Amino acid sequence: MAAKSDHKRHNSKHKIDRRLGVNLWGRAKSPVNAREYGPGQHGQRRRKPTDFGVQLMAKQKLKGYYGNIGEKQFKKYYQEAVRRRGDTGQNLIGILECRLDALVYRMKFAPTVFAARQLVNHGHVMVNGRRCNIPSAMMKVGDEIQLKEKSRTIPAVMEGAASAERDIPEYLTVDQGNFKGSMNRVPELADVPYPVQMEPNLVVEFYSR
Repeated sequence: MAAKSDHKRHNSKHKIDRRLGVNLWGRAKSPVNAREYGPGQHGQRRRKPTDFGVQLMAKQKLKGYYGNIGEKQFKKYYQEAVRRRGDTGQNLIGILECRLDALVYRMKFAPTVFAARQLVNHGHVMVNGRRCNIPSAMMKVGDEIQLKEKSRTIPAVMEGAASAERDIPEYLTVDQGNFKGSMNRVPELADVPYPVQMEPNLVVEFYSR
């Protein structure tokens, strides 16, 4: 059963990459590495996108990167970003990076954001010593995230820890030996190691239309 859901997850990940035409997570196996156009027979005909198209693409990239977040939830994050003081685009990035599944992925406890979500869903992750199975739970600076001891030998966890494709960003403090870590500050856009350019300002434009 696990192999089947793994396969499904890989497929959905590659589908997002292909649809957006970018290697969203910077992974070596992305189908976009082989071809730079979208799926289907018309994928190779590039039309100049409209402003709306460019803004929509920026939104789809950001939603897709964090595990294909649903529109309703994503719009809530945007509204929260507007409510907070400061730059709305920067606030949006900060909110997305505070999701528990995003942090599990960033700490290299999982190879993909989808695998991170599954780890949380299945109860393998503790927050401040208590089990938390809500991937979208919002973490605060200093919250301690740790994998349960018996979860540390799960193949996906070992794959994440061994991944040479990415580094742990400096806004996190991680004890890799004990599979625990915390956020020492909420990052801004420039701090986040995205493999492709993210444009939260265009997402703000999209919702401000």
